[in-house]
Amino acid sequence: MGREIVVVGGGAAGLKAASRARRRDEEAEITVIEKGEYPSLGRCGLPYYVEGFVHDISNLMETLSGDVRDEEYFKKVKNINVLTKTEALSIDRKRKAVKISRNGRDDELNYDYLVLATGAKPVRLSVKGVDADGIFSLTSAEDALKITEMWMNESIESAVIIGGGLIGLETAEALERLDIDVTIVELKNQLLWNSFDFEMAELVRKCIIREGVKVLTSTTVQEFITEDGKVKAVRVNEKILPAELVIISIGVEPRTELAESAGLELTEKGAIKVNEYLQTSDPFIYAGGDCVENINLLTGKHVYTPLGSTANKHGRIIGDNITGGKSKWRGVLCTSIFRVFNADAGRTGLTEKQAREAGFDPVIAISPGPDRAHYYPGFKPIRLKLIADRRTRKVLGAQAFGLGVIDKRIDVIAMAIHRGATVDDLAEVDLAYAPPFSAALDHVIHAGNIIKNKLDGLLNGITPVELKRRLDAGEDLYLLDVRSQKEFEARRIEGYEVHNIPLSELRNRLDELPKDKEIVTICAIGTRSYEAARLLMNKGFEKVRFLDGALATWVF
Repeated sequence: MGREIVVVGGGAAGLKAASRARRRDEEAEITVIEKGEYPSLGRCGLPYYVEGFVHDISNLMETLSGDVRDEEYFKKVKNINVLTKTEALSIDRKRKAVKISRNGRDDELNYDYLVLATGAKPVRLSVKGVDADGIFSLTSAEDALKITEMWMNESIESAVIIGGGLIGLETAEALERLDIDVTIVELKNQLLWNSFDFEMAELVRKCIIREGVKVLTSTTVQEFITEDGKVKAVRVNEKILPAELVIISIGVEPRTELAESAGLELTEKGAIKVNEYLQTSDPFIYAGGDCVENINLLTGKHVYTPLGSTANKHGRIIGDNITGGKSKWRGVLCTSIFRVFNADAGRTGLTEKQAREAGFDPVIAISPGPDRAHYYPGFKPIRLKLIADRRTRKVLGAQAFGLGVIDKRIDVIAMAIHRGATVDDLAEVDLAYAPPFSAALDHVIHAGNIIKNKLDGLLNGITPVELKRRLDAGEDLYLLDVRSQKEFEARRIEGYEVHNIPLSELRNRLDELPKDKEIVTICAIGTRSYEAARLLMNKGFEKVRFLDGALATWVF
């Protein structure tokens, strides 16, 4: 008989570990314990099931060939025993045994190696009425099925989503497409607080507002108002929001009760502590997925990043190591992407704020424009924000948003960061080019060149957030819009004095500009304002900046 492997948790990390172990060891006895009814469920697809894009919950368990990954599938195809509706109660580390409960009876499974893939649980909101019917977290198939049943059988006119993170936004779209009036309530002063800088998050907010979703930031939930045990409204900042349905998506935390009761070490933030081999403080117990933390490759610090992609990578490494391998897990860049209505948003690495807090001196570029050659039919706008370190010139992070293609830009930059690339490397990278796919100089290259110009002293920028702050503080800045008069009259920065001199006339009208004031050049996407800034600097104007991201990223 081969080695005995027991896996607790039938999600991405657990079943990937089991499957990888089977491919490496045909003789191993592998058993997976899953508390729920649905093993190998693609939980990231739950909002799409609620929305109706995914027609059956079993679709989230299917392989590419259409097989449903249920207990029978794993037994017949992989010779893995999957026990659903089974709970792991305790671990006896001395005897190397797991006590389980199945069908109302207790049993015991012995192991040579144990894998804990217990996942995460929703952060609980400690507010009056939180246990009422109609309040969900949408982290399980059961939640998705109940929400769908409610929508089909009951009158749901209004929904409130607590939390403006990725899951909250995806769920907002799902409910809005079901003709439900949706309000997002966010405690922080912006959406996507921990993953996007303010101006990029504001682009997302404006997008969903245009689609009919209401957004309340800097808002605290005070109470869920109920009637006959069902939620009817939410009290926020002394305001009443009608709601027959509430989704709480304020985050998740590691599910570690089993590990803690077994005496395994936890991190300061309460995740299961693992080494580079994803091995716990017990050499015969491994852990991965949403129940562990990861090392941030840029800061070297532990971060909690519960993502399905990361869980799958963990599972593969664990599967190697419990079958004699020595695979190592380096860490993450917190790369993520999502779609909200017709726009996409993605990020990798550190935000500008995170970079500064980590001790870097961040320099940024914002590159707005079409996602392919501007003359090619069907191009769509995107904005790409790039962050680099002033001292080392190394790339630190990126964020992107738009109707056009952003994923390849985020992926290229993620790989660049992973390999320690500088902005000089980005400027020279040999990317695929043809008009249907990108401009001759892709946004990645363009953003790299912008930061190169800044670091080489050819350009000084000012972010939309900094410009707004300084204008509101009463600083006497000279705003110079170099677009045509027609463009200027159609749209401009409102609420402040803005001067319009088209770029084509600027050389002949330099005497109209003050040399004692800081001049900020502005245009539509940054090309003309950069030309104007260089012209002024070459003509002896010393206090010149251009607006990073131009009007395309002016979100105020």
